[in-house]
Amino acid sequence: MASSVPSPLQSIGKLAAATGVKVPTIRFYEQIGLLAPPPRTASDRRLYDDAALRRLSFIRHARQLGFDLDAIRSLLDLSDHPDRPCGEANAIAEHHLSDVAEKIAQLQALQTELARMSAECAGGRVSACKVIEALHERSASL
Repeated sequence: MASSVPSPLQSIGKLAAATGVKVPTIRFYEQIGLLAPPPRTASDRRLYDDAALRRLSFIRHARQLGFDLDAIRSLLDLSDHPDRPCGEANAIAEHHLSDVAEKIAQLQALQTELARMSAECAGGRVSACKVIEALHERSASL
């Protein structure tokens, strides 16, 4: 059974270790308002609670999934208001999914082009190299 006693406040270094987010990134998230500035000790040390740990873990996971900071800000705002409908969160996720699908298509086209260039390589001198030739042809058409 989980303890109902809140865990003690932790320093920025311990928060960084617990979440895998670097200290400068935590400070940056505070500066841009994704993470609320924590209370400080008399010696000006930041002290973070479990809510900050959960919020930072949320941000980290969203970043790992490729969400940009504006989308994360919107998702956090929705998370802060749990009685709101989740349609906006779904729209954010669908927009990101569309972006990911487009990037995958671009990467697949890149893979096809690189495979074609590599397959056509004669393996001889650079003067006959299809990789170099294809790059020159493509750059001339831009």
